[in-house]
Amino acid sequence: MVEQAKSAATLETISGLVETADGIIATMRDMAEDRVADTGPRRYRLTEAAQLAGRSVDAVRRAEAAGDLPQPTLRSSGQRAGYTLREVNLMRDHFGTRPYRAPEDPPLILAVQNFKGGVGKSTIAAHAAQYFAERGYRVLIIDTDSQASTTTLFGFNPDVDIETDTTLLPYLIADRSDGIGYAVRPTSWDGLDLVPANLGLYSAEYILSQQVKGDVSRLSRLKAGLDEAAASYDILIIDPPPALGMISLSVLQAANAILIPTPPSSIDFASTAAYLAMLEEVVEALNKQTESPVEFSFVSLLATKVVEQKGAHETMREVMGRAFSGSILPTALLDSAEFDTASVEMRTVFEATGGQSRTARRCRNNLLAVMGDLEMKVRQTWPSHRGKLRAEGIA
Repeated sequence: MVEQAKSAATLETISGLVETADGIIATMRDMAEDRVADTGPRRYRLTEAAQLAGRSVDAVRRAEAAGDLPQPTLRSSGQRAGYTLREVNLMRDHFGTRPYRAPEDPPLILAVQNFKGGVGKSTIAAHAAQYFAERGYRVLIIDTDSQASTTTLFGFNPDVDIETDTTLLPYLIADRSDGIGYAVRPTSWDGLDLVPANLGLYSAEYILSQQVKGDVSRLSRLKAGLDEAAASYDILIIDPPPALGMISLSVLQAANAILIPTPPSSIDFASTAAYLAMLEEVVEALNKQTESPVEFSFVSLLATKVVEQKGAHETMREVMGRAFSGSILPTALLDSAEFDTASVEMRTVFEATGGQSRTARRCRNNLLAVMGDLEMKVRQTWPSHRGKLRAEGIA
């Protein structure tokens, strides 16, 4: 009886902690919703909108005057209220400046992967998706990590707002055979869709491990689902679990490019070296055991959480830069308190509306530089863009 009482007390304690944690997350979500309600979607000044659309301010004004574009929203003062991303995309459609891949170009399916947690994987995946959407690409971000950090960054409380049946779980374990379209939902970013995750997705690890024993082709289900969905997108970004399991193996099978976040410390670098060795073994095994060979357009590293003027970080960056040369993105992602501040509000740095401090501008500019490097990698995989890159003097 005593042991049962202790067990019941333990369970009650844990249940109380769960309830408290859910309450805190609900408060964070409400704050995020209030912020969006107060500010609305992000608006771009005319100069910003014209730059994003690839045309001059005068060209935008002329198109509006001619009725080729909607009349701009005005404030009570008569000044322009700015343009939403949807309105910027209308400009791109009018001027023919969408950066879409050509129909014959393969969609890029990018896994942001490392088998070590705390490297910035979800942060990079979410910001990359928003960066590409802001530039007019059609983007799908897929959260396959049951911790659901990416889902949270898009303003959801995963275990309250997301039903497990609306994650990839039913498709991965073959309870559904109609593709992954049921799990795709729009976000507040025009042109950016999300496949969310929650804790229930973790059960796929156990179920798949049993299914794969009798049929290794089960690992190819995610690839089949993403290949079918990819026809509607330019870029698909996957946030996988930070461990080698059935879902991670499925992601490696599905992806055609990999970005490996790597903090510049000796311990983290050793973990990345182990990941690369494991990647080699896993790809070799998948190629032998499955009918679909694993092929990556690129495998690139990204130095993350870098503290400038920290000697150890600078030394490690130099070592990584020399050793990996063209296989590491030129710009490192700097450590910044802005990421922590944004995550508390269940948002990203790109969603900041009042980030005019020096720290905020520095973080955003660094992010844009990193994502610009990644965009070049992506565009180089598309034959139709290679000529454009040469014309731009980039390739």
